[in-house]
Amino acid sequence: MPLSPATGFAGDDSGKSDMARRRIVCALVAVWSSTTVWGPAHAQTRAVVELFTSQGCSSCPAADKLLGDLASDPSLVTISIPIDYWDYLGWKDTLAEPRNTIRQKAYARVRGDGQVYTPQAVVNGTVHALGSDRAAIERAIAETRTNGAAPSLPVTLALADKRIDLAVPEGTVGSAGAEVWLCGLIKAATIAVGRGENKGRTITYHNVVRRWVKLGDWTGHAKSWSVPMQGLVGNGIDEAAVLLQGGTNEKPRAILGAALAALR
Repeated sequence: MPLSPATGFAGDDSGKSDMARRRIVCALVAVWSSTTVWGPAHAQTRAVVELFTSQGCSSCPAADKLLGDLASDPSLVTISIPIDYWDYLGWKDTLAEPRNTIRQKAYARVRGDGQVYTPQAVVNGTVHALGSDRAAIERAIAETRTNGAAPSLPVTLALADKRIDLAVPEGTVGSAGAEVWLCGLIKAATIAVGRGENKGRTITYHNVVRRWVKLGDWTGHAKSWSVPMQGLVGNGIDEAAVLLQGGTNEKPRAILGAALAALR
């Protein structure tokens, strides 16, 4: 699809959504512990591919399928992020949220290129590529490795006693700071599109983000959290991803570390 016609940043969720997020954050009381022991199987660095997609975009199904293929690669954390700016074309995306559109536009603003389109893959928070082009995504991953923007910190994620345990090691944080985000995902969401450019098609979306929860800021010191699983699940969520990302939600920069785990 061509560039989004939207020139400004979409508004955030409604007051009702804000109240829901506050309840979620209250439920996800993060308990810091410096004594958590993590197994070596969890200690790895993984590249992150975020796919900005839309049910109303005829160019997106090929990218959605590719993301499903990439999801089986253990060296990657792949996340599908549905946007809402194509809803006016005749089909309201059933998985999209305004904050997803805000994230995509924030990436474009930080990069300075203004490139906002679907399907767009953003690799490791810094380099974008056509989401249906495997070779372009692989080149973007290689580029981040050569320019030092690839994740280098082995973030860990584990499940125990109906809790999500995660930890960030000691490391170097840039002047922009960094944030730790916990994402609730649906591993596979199959949608029958009734109108718009994909009318009559049934499309499966992979690792679809349904909830964003900020656990805190990271200042370079080792830190861990233990989060009640019940506060994240619901709305079909059956996976969790954690992103350690430089910058802020408004000005996202390179992803420093990431992990993914099934909740069921």
